[in-house]
Amino acid sequence: MRSMSRRVLLAAALLGSSLAGAQAQDKAPVKLGAIEILTGPNSRYGIAIQRGFDLALADINKAGGVLGGRPLAIAYEDSAGAKEQALNAARKLIGRDKVPLILGPTLSNEMFAAGPVANERKVPIVGTSTTANGITAIGPYVFRTSLPEADVIPVTLKTAKDKFGIKRVAVMYGNDDAFTKSAYDVMKASLEKLGIETLTTETFGSKDSDFSAQLTKIKALNPDAIVLSALVEAASGIELQARQLGIPEKVFFIGGNGLNSPKLGDIAGKAADGTLVGSPWFIGKPDAANQAFVNAFKDKYGGDLPDQFAAQAYDTLFIVAKAIDAAGAPDSEKIKDALIKVKHTGVMGPFSFSDSRDPADTSGVVVLVMKGGKFQLLQ
Repeated sequence: MRSMSRRVLLAAALLGSSLAGAQAQDKAPVKLGAIEILTGPNSRYGIAIQRGFDLALADINKAGGVLGGRPLAIAYEDSAGAKEQALNAARKLIGRDKVPLILGPTLSNEMFAAGPVANERKVPIVGTSTTANGITAIGPYVFRTSLPEADVIPVTLKTAKDKFGIKRVAVMYGNDDAFTKSAYDVMKASLEKLGIETLTTETFGSKDSDFSAQLTKIKALNPDAIVLSALVEAASGIELQARQLGIPEKVFFIGGNGLNSPKLGDIAGKAADGTLVGSPWFIGKPDAANQAFVNAFKDKYGGDLPDQFAAQAYDTLFIVAKAIDAAGAPDSEKIKDALIKVKHTGVMGPFSFSDSRDPADTSGVVVLVMKGGKFQLLQ
């Protein structure tokens, strides 16, 4: 009898321990991975994205997290803008950390390295700033919340033609980066479709700092505008050198997504005035959700203002959180299936995925102009 009592007590203890363990597991954080450029010359993008994620993370966890009370967490890996480092980060997050989903990487050329690994391992990967052609064609586990350049650049160029009557342009692009090369391809096709003459096409490398030869040639051709596909560091140097070489302010720059950063004004100052870019988001959008986001970002980050990359990251984490809840578990396959069905209205406006896992709605694209070192809506 005593033996049976001991067995009953032991079974009860084991059951209690098991239940306690299950309850602890039920409240364990759901850890996602993120690969962003946190050091190096292009860290301006990655840090903005990280800040957007972290702000959303705090808001989501304050509201109860996911899956009925489990907090979200993010394990960050710094790619430093290097494809090999992004690739290794993806392997580490999937193999060691066992994350059910990866956010990032920052740049398209990094996604072309890391995306195939995630796709092969059947872990969804969501780019928030990868706008080159062919990103989601990597495979069915690759998503992006950033509008492709193919949806934004044509709007910008058409606006420049209609509003300013541009007929003759010079083109410059970085030829050793998948993102800037892809944007150039879109620019070339759009210019041809609009009937705008390209006087010359000049290239440069991502590590170049002297653009005087290309700009001297462009100056002699007297274009109406310079169409530029570059990351913000190179773009700032090009705009500064253009004005130093005497290219007049009336010859303004028309940029791709790489120029869509307040850092352009911070670095290039007055030389950047007149620059046109297209954007799916603008800090001055008057709706309550956007203004709450802007104010919360300023409060959290010492008065710094968010940019498009922070806004896209902020919305993306809410989209991912909705997918996790719909999946019912931190399971990669279930999250992938749930992601494609998510609908969300955030600071970027209404969002859903197309069948190709790109943003389905392009209605929010606006054209911005830089004045006094800051972007504002082109009137």
